[in-house]
Amino acid sequence: MEVFEKLQLWMDPVLRTGPEAMAVDEWLLETTTVPILRIYQWLGNWASIGYFGKIAAARAAFPDVDWVRRWTGGGMVDHRSDWTYTIIAPSSEPLASWRGAESYRCIHAALAATLCEEEIPTHLSDGAEKTGAAACFENPVNYDLLDSDRRKIAGAGQRRSRQGLLHQGSLASRKISPHRGEKFANQLATKWERFSFLPDSEDIARRTAARYSRLEWTERR
Repeated sequence: MEVFEKLQLWMDPVLRTGPEAMAVDEWLLETTTVPILRIYQWLGNWASIGYFGKIAAARAAFPDVDWVRRWTGGGMVDHRSDWTYTIIAPSSEPLASWRGAESYRCIHAALAATLCEEEIPTHLSDGAEKTGAAACFENPVNYDLLDSDRRKIAGAGQRRSRQGLLHQGSLASRKISPHRGEKFANQLATKWERFSFLPDSEDIARRTAARYSRLEWTERR
């Protein structure tokens, strides 16, 4: 089931620090008028924590990484070996107004279909494996992706604003396909095209300094 009629795929070639990566996602949400799938990588050893997460617990779980707090919800995620993506749905898109569980389910169903093409069997969690753990991949919730051993391999956090929906996702998979982004875009949209964005460097620097690199932001909880 495609969730968009049209989609722009951005294979972001720039490795960014955690604060910079989060600032780019915020910039996209507030400026784009079209749905975007962004695939990106990290500069350095980073982990992220959801907006409501406890930083002390996060640092205890992963003491050897740098931390950034996301604008979205969800648990703590180690990004040192994951496949990271962001989906932006402007407020004009139906997906932006769907209930959280339904938008989460549809996006992860598209990701499951993508992985099926790569012969990686997965299925949507019904929440039965939920543990309450703070680490995202140790606590499957409804519509997370599980592998054949019922271990969580994909999760995400979402945030809705007047501008639309921000969905930040992570996939833990040792098998990396160079064409996964294109396959995912094909599952998400009826039509899609590759597109290269040039973020306003001054704007990104301002957002990074104002929020994501500030100790007060990281340690707010």
